[in-house]
Amino acid sequence: MILLKYNFNKQTHSAPLAVFRVCFGVMMLLSIIRFWSYGWIEKLYITPKFHFSYYGFSWVKPFGSYTYLLFVICGLAAFFVALGYKYRIAIIIFFLSFTYIELMDKTTYLNHYYFISIVSFLLIFLPANKYFSLDAFTQKKYYTNVPQWTIDSIKLLLGIVYFYAGLAKLNTDWLFRAQPLKIWLPSKYDLPLIGENLMQQEWFYFAMSWGGMLYDLTIPFLLLYKRTRYFAFIVVVFFHVFTRVLFPIGMFPYIMIISTLIFFDASFHQKIINFSKQLISKFSFLAKHTSTTAAQQIVFYKIQNKKVVLSVLIPFFVLQLLFPWRYLLYPGELFWTEEGYRFSWRVMLMEKAGNTNFKISNTKTGSFFIVDNTDFLTPFQEKQMSFQPDFILEYAHFLGDHFKSQGHQNVAVYAESYVALNGRLSTKYIDSTVDLYQEVASLKPKKWILPFNSRIKIKGI
Repeated sequence: MILLKYNFNKQTHSAPLAVFRVCFGVMMLLSIIRFWSYGWIEKLYITPKFHFSYYGFSWVKPFGSYTYLLFVICGLAAFFVALGYKYRIAIIIFFLSFTYIELMDKTTYLNHYYFISIVSFLLIFLPANKYFSLDAFTQKKYYTNVPQWTIDSIKLLLGIVYFYAGLAKLNTDWLFRAQPLKIWLPSKYDLPLIGENLMQQEWFYFAMSWGGMLYDLTIPFLLLYKRTRYFAFIVVVFFHVFTRVLFPIGMFPYIMIISTLIFFDASFHQKIINFSKQLISKFSFLAKHTSTTAAQQIVFYKIQNKKVVLSVLIPFFVLQLLFPWRYLLYPGELFWTEEGYRFSWRVMLMEKAGNTNFKISNTKTGSFFIVDNTDFLTPFQEKQMSFQPDFILEYAHFLGDHFKSQGHQNVAVYAESYVALNGRLSTKYIDSTVDLYQEVASLKPKKWILPFNSRIKIKGI
């Protein structure tokens, strides 16, 4: 009903969309530079002998040393997005290159990588280059107004991310056991002022858990309401800066802070643009390329093929709303089996550790040997593999194929796996009598995962 009542013809000022484009491009460029400078391209994509793949995307692999070129392309695309130069081509290239990078190895999965991919996909269909951009300058016309839905669509996506993250926290481990914060926070004893007091107090773990849940569930609505918007933004800044201090989560807090600016009125964004112009005016070369005085001002921008665009974006948002609920199709405990866990805004809800070893056996003779995982995996890959069932299955198939190619006959692969979840004792994870080499990767429930010996009652998603 809300969708039917929404006025897709309503126009609003272009400034918020332009500011979002610039900020998004700049943040993405800085993220690529940061990733490169830390040596993570070499460590995560070039050094490993084996790469874990997403279901259906096993064909996506690094390009060896040419992987650096992929990052160059992605970084340049982000730079052009920020400038608003050849915007449509730039954002498509960014979306494709960044998503390819994300898909190269499942070991590096993070929620905010997924967030960047879907935001960049959304931006392909938005007129974010019609104001305060090099495209507007070269075309000698800029549009002061764009359809309201182009800005509201970004707000909706951010609202989904926050609200679903809050729903995901409505489980007994987070609310009534303060897990996994009770495991993580005591290790922050070295933080000035709070490390040796607050970080060691049990009441603080529960305050953080409940506060995080309430923050995620309410912040989109507080940002939408004008009277609470400035207060909400202060809370956003405090929340993300504080979590950045506590946890090594990279650029994500800054990306979310900057993205939240989209909720402010156009006058606020116009002030940002005016301030940016003042800075740019100090550089004569750039000034002439950002001046709009010589350009033709057009009040309204009408999206061509609006029906085609909406026919893509409406299913896109329906998918974003429904996809996180797919875990309901699986019978096991979500945190244990992780079936339907990814791509659903479940952020920092688990502390999971495992120890998984593999036995290569000859089904005819019964002879066997134990695999040394360090022969094939980096320490980071082995850590991730040890407690994630789809990793375990893929690695088992890799081992089976490898040793079969080495001349071994009648190969069977068995896993001896123990996993601890959110402070519970380590328990057996995989049925060690199942030949994983004969199990086929699919979206069906994995019956070879042993049942969870406890229960996490999830009230939300």
